[in-house]
Parts: sequence; structure tokens; C-alpha cells
Amino acid sequence: MKHALVTAGSKGLGRQVVESFIEKECSVTVTYHKDLEKAESLLQRYPHHKDRIHIVQADVTKKEDIDRVMESVMERFQRIDYLVHNAGPYIFERKKIADYTEQEWNQMIQGNLTSVFHFYKKAIPVMREQHFGRIITYGFQGAGSAAGWIYRGAFAAAKVGLVSLTKTIAYEEAENGITANMVCPGNITGSMKEATIEESRRIRDEVTPIGRSGTGEDIARIVDFLCQGNSDLITGAVIDATGGLDVIHRFR
Repeated sequence: MKHALVTAGSKGLGRQVVESFIEKECSVTVTYHKDLEKAESLLQRYPHHKDRIHIVQADVTKKEDIDRVMESVMERFQRIDYLVHNAGPYIFERKKIADYTEQEWNQMIQGNLTSVFHFYKKAIPVMREQHFGRIITYGFQGAGSAAGWIYRGAFAAAKVGLVSLTKTIAYEEAENGITANMVCPGNITGSMKEATIEESRRIRDEVTPIGRSGTGEDIARIVDFLCQGNSDLITGAVIDATGGLDVIHRFR
């Protein structure tokens, strides 16, 4: 049985990804930061699969938490096939780079970039031994071209660095049966993060050109495709999923 680790997978954009893995008969480790009740709702939703669902509290800005997560994965499942790094702090207040505190800057870089390095360091020896691995990171529209993002500068800087890291992993580990790709969700907010595509089609979205909001299911479908065994030709890719909306320029 293959095993997936999805960071911050108990809610938001990670929830549908986790449920997709569970429904495909994978075992899944799910990290959560603070909302234990939401994390445990996975066990309530899938009562017959509790033995395959592993819930671990973790702050991805802390290396010791990442080490603890990876140790618990190996102790319980002895393998890791899919690493989906959905977690990553985000500052919702719109402000310019000069107005960020040092603590906020460090939080963005550690949570969105450095954390992937620490997870990768622990996961890659296991994936090499298996000669199989799928690593998925998350970015933002335009990250692949190092786009500037006004009022989101620290987050954008971390994610652009993550593009390079993701591509480097892809090139270095291709010979070991390991792929690494980045998915860049568009403006998916509120309840749409955990919604299905069918649910989004019931609500007309006048802002997004395709006429509906993106959803967690949209992202889960992309992740599912990239994780398939026969998707190994796709590695080092940065995939935007925006529905045609220009996300990063909407506040200009």
C-alpha cells in the first residue's frame, strides 16, 4: 500500500487532496497546525479507514516538528511515496515589503521554502530506495517566471525560490524514479477550498473568466494526475490553475 504525506491536509486546499488519496486506497499522514477538531473529522468521515489515516500536529516553520512528523511516518508505515507540501504560512494583510517585520519575513521563508528542504532531506533517501516518489509543492500564478506580487512580496519571494528548488529536485532525482512538480492555485477562497467542481458550478462567478470559482477538487485532480505512475514524463513543471483570472495583478 502506497503512503502519502499531505501537510496541512485536514482543511482548506489540502482536504480534497487527502480524501482523494484515501479513496484510492492509500494510507495517509495528515499534518495540522492548531485545529485538532477539523483534523479528527477525517476519522469520522472515514471510520472504516482509521488504520490508514495518521494525524500529526506540526508547525512547518520548526525543523524539530518536521523531523518528528517524518519519524512518525517511517515508524508507522515504513515508506513514503507521495509528499504533498500544501502547508505554508500566508499574511492576509496587504502591505509592502518595507512594512514587513523580520519575524513575518522569516515566517514566510521558513514555512514556504525552508520547510520543503527539511521534508525533502528526510523523504528522498526513502524514495530513492523505493525507486519511486512524487513530490508536489504549491506556488502562485506566475511563480515560474519569478513574477513580482505587489503586497504579497515575502510570500512571493519564498514561492519563487521554491520553484527553483522544485525544478532542481526534479532534475537531480529523475534517474531515481522521483518527480517533482509545482501546482499554482488561483483565487480559491472561503468554502471553495474544500468544495467540489459540481458545487462551484452552481454559483456564478462573474470575476473568473470560466464562470466558476476554482475549488479544492480542481487542485486534487491535478495532484492526482501528477502522482500517477505513468505521469513520470512530467517533472519540473509549474502548473497554473486559475480559470483564466489574472490573480497577481488584480490589486494594481
